[in-house]
Amino acid sequence: MNLFGLHGKSALVTGASSGIGKRVALAYAQAGAAVAIAARHHEPLQELAADIADGGGTAIPITCDVTQPESVDAMLNRVDHELGGIDIAVCNAGIINFDGLLDMRPEEFQKIQDTNVNGVFLTAQAAAKSMVARQRAGSIITTASMSGHIVNTPQQVGHYCASKAAVIHLTKAMAVEFAPHNIRVNSVSPGYILTELVEPYIAEYQALWEPKIPLGRLGRPEELVGIYVYLASDASSYMTGSDIVIDGGYTCW
Repeated sequence: MNLFGLHGKSALVTGASSGIGKRVALAYAQAGAAVAIAARHHEPLQELAADIADGGGTAIPITCDVTQPESVDAMLNRVDHELGGIDIAVCNAGIINFDGLLDMRPEEFQKIQDTNVNGVFLTAQAAAKSMVARQRAGSIITTASMSGHIVNTPQQVGHYCASKAAVIHLTKAMAVEFAPHNIRVNSVSPGYILTELVEPYIAEYQALWEPKIPLGRLGRPEELVGIYVYLASDASSYMTGSDIVIDGGYTCW
């Protein structure tokens, strides 16, 4: 079981102020990693850092806009300076809305891509550069979505589907390019998960989504953390370029 431990490792989790990112950061701290937690809003990061500290862990809250290269570089500089480098990077920040493509303004489409695709690229690239500079093997994990495999209905989220499909294939490309540096890159594709991102749509859509899920319910964020710990740990040392779908069976039919 020592293969699953993260003791002595440093991790970065973006989009850590809530939802999946928050639970992953907590799990990494419990597994022994020192964790840098990043998001646009500082107050929830401070609260999460305090929770991790109360549990005996180490957490550094960093305010960052992953769409801005300067902000991402500053984030990695802090990780390098305060944690002595990086071993694990979780590129998790993402946004969504339910605006249909027919009437969508180009700038709104671009906003989704900037966060969901460019943000992943910028964060992963900066993390990989840090790992290469220190000749450290590492694991980069991206949060994609089942929406990168299927088109969700009845809501209209074509812009989100496009962004997550891009994340899945970008992950595979990075896996190939970073492999000579012993850096692994994998993605996780959640289905409908009860996070703050989904909560505004629950009242209208939950009864429409659940009959399409073989397990008959939405997932919980804590049901995803096991795969993020696995991908960050030495237990997955021969795994790269993979996408793991965790969707209660939604994409099976």
